[in-house]
Amino acid sequence: MEKEKKSRYIVELDLHIETFQLHILETRFEIARHIYNACKGKMLENITHMRADEEYQSWLREKKSEERSIALRKIREKFDVSQTGAERIVKAMGKHFKQKKPKNTIHKQKVHLDSHVVQKIALQVWKSISDYLFGKGKKVHFKKYGQFDSVEGKNNRAGLTYENGILYWNGLIMKVHIPLKDTYIQKAFQDEIAYCRLVRKTIRGKINYYLQLILKGIPPQKQEPCDGEVGIDIGFSTVAAVSNKEVMIEEFCESLDMLDKEKRLILRKMDRSRRATNPNKYHENGTIKKGNRDKWIRSKRYWKLLFYLKEICRKIATVRKIMHNKLANTILKMGNKVFCEKMNYKGLQKTKFGKRIGYKAPSMFLRIVNTKLSYQGKKIEYVNTWTVKASQYCHILNEYQKKKLSQRFHVLPDGTKIQRDCYSAWLIKNVSETKNKVNREKCLTDYLSFFENYKKTEDTLRSLNKKFIASIGF
Repeated sequence: MEKEKKSRYIVELDLHIETFQLHILETRFEIARHIYNACKGKMLENITHMRADEEYQSWLREKKSEERSIALRKIREKFDVSQTGAERIVKAMGKHFKQKKPKNTIHKQKVHLDSHVVQKIALQVWKSISDYLFGKGKKVHFKKYGQFDSVEGKNNRAGLTYENGILYWNGLIMKVHIPLKDTYIQKAFQDEIAYCRLVRKTIRGKINYYLQLILKGIPPQKQEPCDGEVGIDIGFSTVAAVSNKEVMIEEFCESLDMLDKEKRLILRKMDRSRRATNPNKYHENGTIKKGNRDKWIRSKRYWKLLFYLKEICRKIATVRKIMHNKLANTILKMGNKVFCEKMNYKGLQKTKFGKRIGYKAPSMFLRIVNTKLSYQGKKIEYVNTWTVKASQYCHILNEYQKKKLSQRFHVLPDGTKIQRDCYSAWLIKNVSETKNKVNREKCLTDYLSFFENYKKTEDTLRSLNKKFIASIGF
């Protein structure tokens, strides 16, 4: 039986760190990385021994049953391939870095990582190993130097603790910047702190540290919940939303296109630099020599481009998150009963639209919408994509007809043209209770008000004299 998920939310605050504290934190994060990698390596070794075990092999050949699951779980526990096993592994490693009582008052024992932080590292390792073990991931990745960027505690009573604008961690006392005029943060501080997380970020080449307070409950709401039904149609380039009072269509994450173009240019520069400094690694036709084991030579220009690439990737992630949250708030202002098609974005990444899906991240956007709805005790209502077929259905003729992607308008029998994505979003909103087909009677009743709202949106967009992408069609 799965544990009930507790309501938690995050508030991120700046830290005022002195130079000596910065060096200590860098040391502690590097120690945490070594423990993480060592624990993961030990667990992979345990998995190899477990898979060679005859009893384990015999149970794997059996049909799936409760008895088989219990037996396999016991074998995993025997070989320390479990969460408790990971905690036992890191317990020995963490002894070198845990707080100990000094033998005398002259020489004090250095303190780096406490028990709670080490146990949370074990939990991170187990999440990664479990994905690999149960088929969710194909490969286990280790953390390179400088890639382990967060440590956290288990509560606000020991280890990483926050109190009255100060973060305490094993002898370090770090001041936290709290914006007094920010009403959201002031309201958030009224909730109880579950635990603290220390995060390291590299911004414009400079390392910064932030405190993330994981608070119990739901975050303070900036807007009143709006009752009503909303249908959303998310494409690879556009997003359309339709409610009883409003129709909205816009380019999905418009501001990311320029950043993505800049990223592609940097990657091309890096490739040219790499080819110029490593001619022995390539064939005459430009392909890489697979059997060549020579060391890659990287020029100073290449390293500068690499750091710039990391900065661009950080900007893309930050801007995307801001735009996702902004769009989610816009949709929830239209209504709190959201209908959407269930799409397999992981499978679509293998198509020609894979790159666009990769940096627009529609699945992440839906997760944000779902999280915001959960604060009201609701969730996204997913409709059956294969039976509803919103892009093909006509509510007047009650028929399905395939359209080319270049056809951006749905034409009704009387010649009326409606933007394709807006029409699909409206049909998704008007699905039946079983969510496997469109409710035609509801569509016929609701059509006039929808068309009136749609014409207002179309006229507004056309009056802007703005050049829209071809997917919108205006």
